[in-house]
This record gives sequence, C-alpha cells and structure tokens, in this order.
Amino acid sequence: MAAVGGHPAQGGGTGKESAPIEFRDAVEALSGARLRPEVQLSPAPAPRRLAPYAFALTASVEVDGEELADGRIVLLHDPAGQEAWHGDFRVVTMTRAELEPEMAADPMLSEVGWAWLLDALQAHGAGYAEAGGTVTRCASQYFGALADRPSSTEIEIRASWTPSDGRFERHLAAWGELLCAGAGLPPVPGSPQNAPDAPSLGGVVPMPARRRPRSH
Repeated sequence: MAAVGGHPAQGGGTGKESAPIEFRDAVEALSGARLRPEVQLSPAPAPRRLAPYAFALTASVEVDGEELADGRIVLLHDPAGQEAWHGDFRVVTMTRAELEPEMAADPMLSEVGWAWLLDALQAHGAGYAEAGGTVTRCASQYFGALADRPSSTEIEIRASWTPSDGRFERHLAAWGELLCAGAGLPPVPGSPQNAPDAPSLGGVVPMPARRRPRSH
C-alpha cells in the first residue's frame, strides 16, 4: 500500500493554518489513506475558483514500469455550502485509461465505466450523494507521419459527488480502485471488492487494458 502526499491550496493565497478545522481534518484523512501499490500519487496544484478551499492529487497506475491509467482527484470545501452540492464538501475526479481498440465498439462501455465508480464507492463504504458525471470513449487512428503509431482507444470518466460520511480516506481508496479497474487490474485478495457481502452492480468486471506505455 502507498501513503498519500499532497498540499492544500486555499483561495486568496492564505496558508494552511487559516483553513477551517473541517478542511484540515479532511486533508489529514486523505494524507493518511493507503492505496494499492500500483497507484502512484503526486501532489498537484489545486483549483482556486471552484471553492474557497481545495486539495488536489494526481495519480497513475503503473505495472512493470508501464502506465495503464491516470487521473486527478480534487477535494473542494465551501464552509457556506453550495446548493448544487447539497453539502459543504465535494469530490471531483477525472480518470483516464487506454483500452484495447476493440473495446470501443462495446455498447456497454459507458455503463460499465460508470458502474466501476459506484461499485468502488459502495465496496469501500464511502457514503455519497448527488453523484454525477460523464463517461467518454475515444478511438484514435494515426495517419501520415504518425501512421507508424498503433491505433488506440481511451476511456475517460469525469465524476463528482458529495461525501456524506466524513470518511474521506474511503473516497480516495474507492477512486484508487476505479483507476485500477480502468487499468484492467482485478481486485486484490482481501480487498472490500472481494468480500462475500460486497455489493455489485450487474457483475461488473475490469476491462482489459493495453499494457504498454502511453504515447505522449
């Protein structure tokens, strides 16, 4: 398992010590969370216009030196609350993974991608409300000077939800599992997804990922 590192960014350029105790506790919970060893986390600049307080991390899933998925997670906090959130915290994520080209033709790809997220949240006991997002598939074929590049298929899941339980480490762990599902990795033995009473939405399984480094 890997511990989390990162830094909060508050609106107006104020320091961490000026943040509300609720936000500092949330960041501390994220900093103490433990994820699968395949998930590599890095601190990232947090957006300053979405909420007065924000904390951001980027992540990649790496196996045998190859990057199979990547993404970003942001924890937003507005002490006054926001009507659309129905709360004063909001988790915003982006998850991206490269799949085998034939997966682009799967008519259930988008539904499966969204179910990965809901399954992960439920399996980790992360209480949430007002979840919403998009699942986008993109198939690329290269021509001309780029014709030697193999065709690629990518799935991108953008999602946000309101944590309803204060257990922020569970939300980060669930997002880490979403990354791993997109990368085609099965749940690890002993994980919440493998528990006998773990919830499941239609028997969702990880899709096979393209096990090669990303082209940049």
